[in-house]
Amino acid sequence: MLLQTIDWVIISGFLLLSLIIGLAVSKRAGKNSSEFFLSGRTMPWWLLGMSMVATTFSTDTPNLVTDIVRQNGVSGNWAWWAFLITGMLTVFVYARLWRKSEVSTDIEFYELRYSGKSASFLRGFRSLYLGIAFNVLSMSGVTLAAIKIGEIMLDLTPIETIGIASLVTVIFSTLGGFRGVILTDFILFFTALIGAIAAAFYSVSLPEVGGLKGLLSHEIVSDKLSMIPDFEDKETFISILIIPIAIQWWSSWYPGSEPGGGGYVAQRMLAAKNEKHAIGATLFFNVAHYAVRPWPWIIVALASMIVFPDLESIKAAFPNISPDKLGHDLAYPAMLTYLPAGLLGLVLASLIAAYMSTISTHLNWGSSYVVYDFYKRFVNPEASEKELVNIGRVSTVLMMAMAAIIALFLTNAKVLFDFILLFGAGTGLIFILRWFWWRINAWSEIAAMTSSGIVAWILSLDTITASMESYAWLKLPLGVGITTAIWLIATFLTAPDNEEKLRDFYRKTKPGGPGWKKVIKDAQKEGLDLNEGEIGKWNVPNGIAAMFAGCFFVYSTLFATGYWLYGQIASASILTLVALLSGYFLSKLWSKVSVA
Repeated sequence: MLLQTIDWVIISGFLLLSLIIGLAVSKRAGKNSSEFFLSGRTMPWWLLGMSMVATTFSTDTPNLVTDIVRQNGVSGNWAWWAFLITGMLTVFVYARLWRKSEVSTDIEFYELRYSGKSASFLRGFRSLYLGIAFNVLSMSGVTLAAIKIGEIMLDLTPIETIGIASLVTVIFSTLGGFRGVILTDFILFFTALIGAIAAAFYSVSLPEVGGLKGLLSHEIVSDKLSMIPDFEDKETFISILIIPIAIQWWSSWYPGSEPGGGGYVAQRMLAAKNEKHAIGATLFFNVAHYAVRPWPWIIVALASMIVFPDLESIKAAFPNISPDKLGHDLAYPAMLTYLPAGLLGLVLASLIAAYMSTISTHLNWGSSYVVYDFYKRFVNPEASEKELVNIGRVSTVLMMAMAAIIALFLTNAKVLFDFILLFGAGTGLIFILRWFWWRINAWSEIAAMTSSGIVAWILSLDTITASMESYAWLKLPLGVGITTAIWLIATFLTAPDNEEKLRDFYRKTKPGGPGWKKVIKDAQKEGLDLNEGEIGKWNVPNGIAAMFAGCFFVYSTLFATGYWLYGQIASASILTLVALLSGYFLSKLWSKVSVA
């Protein structure tokens, strides 16, 4: 595929603009660690919300969606659609709590909430476990997608793609810090959205596809259109819909969809001006991520089934593809090769920007763990602000190098997605309850983290996988059940946190609820009022009501859009009405769950 002059102008222009932004904010970013990692906690909701959307666009997301649709149909997207419930819970319950905590990272939370050496160990270990190990693994999945796009669209070898992408992203990330990431994400938000819609439009317009009507009526595509899996196929129905909705969303840890908030989503909430901006940012993100963006990717994925019906057809069209990188996820970049000059440059620029946004976010977020939660906490507590920024920049380079090396050995983003879900299975409930139940302690999290990893490894063994082939859907609930039982036992076998730590945490965040009744009553006996300054009733019930209203609004909007595209007017009209009603109800709840 040959890029025209206009394509190179657009791509070069975007890269130059990113470099200019990085240089423009580099002095301010290097001022101190708070600026480098949180932009001084001055960010507005709309800019943070757009940044969350841009970060989760990624280069691997459309590839992952394409892989899912080609193998499991549109309904297969419930594997990630289910995380909307997690997201809405974060919006209306946890966003305010995170901003109230005033921690610099979500890992610092451990020593705010728990006491003793176990809390210090947990903070230090998790800073490396999540900040380096899991973070690098996530980045390697994104880099794998970049490798595949480079092979398909630019005829680059994996080493060439990694070399170029890593160098550009590291320079940008080390210069601009969090503010540079946020400002570039603003541009990416619009670039990526326009690029994705344009790609869908031209994919449908291909002669082989025959327009939207031809796409939807094609025999290869027609049985892949349902947004709900076939109830008659019980195994598929359970694995694709029931498990994600009933178990996965609250039980599994996944980057960007952590139950109770966490990771780079928490980083953006912590960077918000105040609690109201933290809530607004996460709401914007969840609406845009789940209701607005999926359909352009899905349309391209469906069209790819006609143009490239199997892996052999992809291989025949792109003979230079590395054999170990051949997979259904390649169909997305393969479809983009049909775009006309100019638009091709725009879409490629959006994919490059998506890669830069996601990787720079992970680098900045991961290095914040290394700096705040490991280096400053355990290595050099007296480190100067300049030293902390330099450590952040060095760790950024090292993490990028590790992610690049691992990416060379990966083959498929869906496999990595499933593995991360299983590896974190059973830990999610702790992240939800630790704010609202005083009895959870650091040992609860240590037990959950350890057992979930061991259980995931056992369930991934070839012998176990073969014996469970007909019941593969049981892996996640089995992992959740075993891990949950272990951490609950550990909780009751170990001593609770000391009273002073629990009281300090409650005074600062005021989570409320029956789970803190004992702590509040014990304090009252000593003449202490932990709820001093708190006005009104416990707000979590209103937050949960808003969560359900938000889920109804986003899901009905998502499905209404699909039915309008399908030409099913009656279903589309009903769901549009549901979206309007749930949106109205949500607006009424907004004043009760948001704060000034």
